[in-house]
Amino acid sequence: MKSVWIVFLVVGVLVGLYTYKVSASERVIYNNEFLNEKMMESENMNSEVTGMKGSVVRGNLALPDNPNKDLIFDKDKLEDLYLAGGCFWGLEAYMTRVYGVYDVTSGYANGDTENPSYEDLIYRNSGHAETVHIKYDPERVDMETLLAYYLKVVDPTSLNNQGNDRGTQYRTGIYYTDESQVARIEKVLSEEQSKYDKAIVIEVEKLEHYYLAEEYHQDYLEKNPNGYCHIDLNEVKETLIDPSDYTKPSEESIKSMLTDLQFRVTQEDGTEPSFNNKYWDNKKAGIYVDIVTGEPLFSSKDKYKSGTGWPSFVKPISEDVVTLRKDFKLFSPRVEVRSRVGDSHLGHVFEDGPSDRGGLRYCMNSASMKFIALEEMDEMGYGHLKHLVE
Repeated sequence: MKSVWIVFLVVGVLVGLYTYKVSASERVIYNNEFLNEKMMESENMNSEVTGMKGSVVRGNLALPDNPNKDLIFDKDKLEDLYLAGGCFWGLEAYMTRVYGVYDVTSGYANGDTENPSYEDLIYRNSGHAETVHIKYDPERVDMETLLAYYLKVVDPTSLNNQGNDRGTQYRTGIYYTDESQVARIEKVLSEEQSKYDKAIVIEVEKLEHYYLAEEYHQDYLEKNPNGYCHIDLNEVKETLIDPSDYTKPSEESIKSMLTDLQFRVTQEDGTEPSFNNKYWDNKKAGIYVDIVTGEPLFSSKDKYKSGTGWPSFVKPISEDVVTLRKDFKLFSPRVEVRSRVGDSHLGHVFEDGPSDRGGLRYCMNSASMKFIALEEMDEMGYGHLKHLVE
């Protein structure tokens, strides 16, 4: 009898070790229903557990909207980009939601064997990286912007480790198909390196091969919205505006291009009259840009009637396009808002905005901005931002 119990004990230990080896943290999934049941148990606490950059486990949250859902694409004009950044489930769902992306698939790139399976990566050291293939419209989004979104959700200094996932299959990589892409990729990474003390370890290599992953990996989070994801998908909601697309003219040029009121407000920190300015009551759909540089600042979707007589917004298009400074010109301190590239005085931000929309009121001067109507955005070079207005 004693020997029987010993046998049961040994078998139990072996089963435990095997279960650990194929645990969810390793993402070797032979029973997806079991994994998602366990994930939902933790997600029923309505939580989102956040760790290091690129380490988020989703918790009972809806997937962000896809701005590309109703767009029409010319398939003959699409371009390709291949990115590795840890578990491809999350990266696929994330990149799918970048405006201008037509389609994203999950697969295996640059390994040592042909036609690998998922188990080949995990057990047989096939050398492939979990990779997503992005097909995008370069007239709506460029490669640099895609890389900027990618770099928001990976730790570029971490080798073979993103979030909870460890192993060479989870390495970071940018795989090009055209030599002309190399200099552009290296420029982006060089600029990114200035943000880190540690060296960036993203491999930049020519795409040798890309094999589509098994069907259950494709659109995984669409099929399993409560499934495992190592990144914060909400990062895709922030619009990225490249400052290098805009230039501040010389002072002489600024004087010649602006009216006296526009110059006094933007360059001399002036304030225009309330209820007697161009946009305080503008209800048209479109965006507001810096009158000096043309850099996008605000969307009509975020404009509201504050009753102050100046155009008011709950937020800028992106936090990056404005800078905030303490202003002590009046009896009580205020927070001044200036444009990023042009350094134009725009107005002030107050904490008396709509509570259900963040509680902020960006009180702007019409004289600091130019309004681009929705129907003019394509012609004026802002078509890539139409999804922020429509």
